[in-house]
Amino acid sequence: MAAFQDFNFKLLVIDKLMYDDRTLTPPFSIDARMAERGIGDAQSYVLDHGLESTILDESRTHFEGVVIGEELLAGVTSLYVDGGSQVYFECCPAWDGEGDQFDVHSLDDLVLLPNLTRITGAHDCAILSPRLAEALVARGIATD
Repeated sequence: MAAFQDFNFKLLVIDKLMYDDRTLTPPFSIDARMAERGIGDAQSYVLDHGLESTILDESRTHFEGVVIGEELLAGVTSLYVDGGSQVYFECCPAWDGEGDQFDVHSLDDLVLLPNLTRITGAHDCAILSPRLAEALVARGIATD
């Protein structure tokens, strides 16, 4: 079982596998989770309670608990860094894409992705700092 050190890096991988490739199932839906609590619209709830920049506990708990097998991890050859990624809206339903709550702080988890060769959006998105983008290139991982 792979253990991620950086929650935000794990979210990049989850976004790829759960929402893009649809190989990590079932997909998590904060709207469905909130509906179970009797909340009809997660985004309205977040706005009404001043939680726009907060990763909801339901989401954090779910995504921290997601187990990603080595076979799925080995299949990840590319990641896409984008403030509009689905996983971020499952965490923060009213997020404007501008905060730093999803910034990747460590590349220690790269060892979990042995076939990663490219990260797209690394230069355009503040989620991945220039220092980390340079470290990726030094490790032979293309960035654009």
